Amino acid sequence: MRSKKLSVQLLTAIAISFFISVPIVSNILLYVMDIFFKKPNFIGITIYYFIWITTVILTFIISLLVMIRRKIKYLQHITDSVQTIANGKLGTTIEIKGNDELSQLAKNINYMSKELKSKFEHERQIVSAKNELITNISHDLRTPLTSIIGYVDLLRKKEYRDDEQLYDYLETIYSKSQNFSKLINELFEYTKLTSPDLKLNFTEVELGGLLEQILGEYMPILEKEGLDIQKSITEEDIHVSMDIEKIVRVYDNLLMNVIKYSKKPSILKVDLHIVGIKAIFTISNQVENLPVQDVNKLFERFYRGDMARKEDGGSGIGLAISKRIIELHGGTIDANYREGWLTFTIENIIKE
Repeated sequence: MRSKKLSVQLLTAIAISFFISVPIVSNILLYVMDIFFKKPNFIGITIYYFIWITTVILTFIISLLVMIRRKIKYLQHITDSVQTIANGKLGTTIEIKGNDELSQLAKNINYMSKELKSKFEHERQIVSAKNELITNISHDLRTPLTSIIGYVDLLRKKEYRDDEQLYDYLETIYSKSQNFSKLINELFEYTKLTSPDLKLNFTEVELGGLLEQILGEYMPILEKEGLDIQKSITEEDIHVSMDIEKIVRVYDNLLMNVIKYSKKPSILKVDLHIVGIKAIFTISNQVENLPVQDVNKLFERFYRGDMARKEDGGSGIGLAISKRIIELHGGTIDANYREGWLTFTIENIIKE
C-alpha cells in the first residue's frame, strides 16, 4: 500500500482552507457590507477591506488548524514519546496512526526504541556474565594455585623424605601448573569470543572431508580408550563457510568430552547428513551417570555437576566455548540424553 504523502495532505488542507476563507467568506462579507454601507465612502471602503482581510486570514488559519489538528497532536505525541525514550524508558512504542511520513517516523522510532532496549539488555547480560566469569574463574584458579603454593612451600622447607617423594612433589606441581595454564588460556579464549570486536576468518570448507580428517587423527586415541567408532557420513559434498580453526576447536571439545566421560568400552556414533539447506552433525556416546538433569546446562559457563569432583573435570567452559563458536557461525548446538546415550547435535547452513 502506497503511503499518503504528508505534503499532499497539507496542500489539500491549505486549498480547502483557502476556498473556505476567500470565495465563501468574501461573498458573505460582501452581502453584509452591502446592507450596512449603502453608500460607501472612503472610510467605509477602508473599513470594509480591513474587515475583509482580517476575516479571510483568521478564517484561513482557523480552518487550516482544524483540518491539521490531528497531525499536530500526533506529532506532539511522537515528540513526547521520543523524550520518554531519551529519559531512559527504552522499549517505549508509539501507536501507528495513518499511512504517511509521520506514521513511518513512528515506526522507525519504535524500531529504534526496541533495538536500543535489546542492545542495552544484551550489554547488561554481558556485564553480568563477565562478573560471573570473574567469580567462577577465580574459584577455579584458586584450587591449582593453592596446591602449587603448598607443594612449593614443602620444597622450600625441604619437607620430603627422599628423592622419590621430591620427584612426586615436582610432578604434582607440574601437573597443577599445566591445569592452571589451561584455565587461563580458556578464560582468554572465551573472553575473546564474547568480544563485540571479534572477527572470524571465514573460508569455504567441505565439511565431510574435514570431519573425516579430524576423526582420523583421533582414531588411535579412541581405540586406546576402548571406544569403537561407527561413522555415517554422507558422500555428498557439503560446502560450509566457516572459520576452520574455531570449528576444529568445537570438534576437539566434543571428542575430548567423549574420551573423558564415556562408558568404556563402548560405542561412539558419528553422523553427518543433509536436511534441506542444513548440515546436521551428531555425535553420541554412552555415559554411565549423567551429571545433570537438563543436559543443555552443560553449555553453561563452568557447569560441571558431579564432574567437578573429578581431577580431570576440566574448567567446565569447553562446551560454552563450543556453543559460542557455533552461534557466531549462525548455527545451533544442543544436547539430548536418552537411555544412556548422550547426543550432541550441530546444525549449520550449507553454502549455496
